[in-house]
Amino acid sequence: MKVINLAETNSILNQYVAEMRDVNVQGDRMRFRRNIERIGELMAYEISKDLDYSKKQIQTPLGIAEAGTADDNVVIATVFRAGLPLHNGFLNIFDKAGNAFVSAYRYYTDKEHRDLDVRIEYIAAPDLTNKTVMLVDPMLATGESLELAWKAFTTKGIPSKLIIACIIASQPGVERIKRVFAGQDVTLWCGAIDPEIDEHSYIVPGLGDAGDLAYGEKI
Repeated sequence: MKVINLAETNSILNQYVAEMRDVNVQGDRMRFRRNIERIGELMAYEISKDLDYSKKQIQTPLGIAEAGTADDNVVIATVFRAGLPLHNGFLNIFDKAGNAFVSAYRYYTDKEHRDLDVRIEYIAAPDLTNKTVMLVDPMLATGESLELAWKAFTTKGIPSKLIIACIIASQPGVERIKRVFAGQDVTLWCGAIDPEIDEHSYIVPGLGDAGDLAYGEKI
């Protein structure tokens, strides 16, 4: 498995990540969602360079033009709810892609909010057989919800290629995903990788709860 940390290179993406982290900017939900979307667009562009391409003949009004375009049959797969702006960013670039959705949410089994579990209740997806699946989720904390989401998606078919994209990952989460996909041709793209998670399974320094910051607190 290959891991790409985009924070190791200089680009405007780093500014958008910084704004998402900044407590003085986070209060603007519209900007928070738009930054997720913009990061999705930039990540999708970078990922597009790794797809499979071939030359095609394009009829213009004046003749024939040759263009190298991607051959991958892309499906963008997203975990509700924080994943929606990231999904939109990818879809702005891969505008002909299929779309898949799953609900995966964390809940605590104790009053102290230390014992965490993940539940999946809903899935909607096309046939994923032999597709290039881009599984996008803004936060990769423990990696458990992403692993469960992936298992849910595989009930709809086994893709030929898997690309995972997140904005902020924890190092423990990255290590877990590397174990899950050990020896497989899978690429994990990250906007940044933070060193740890806390006792509540939040990424540190992270940015807090991306879903709440994008759409408001839940009860």
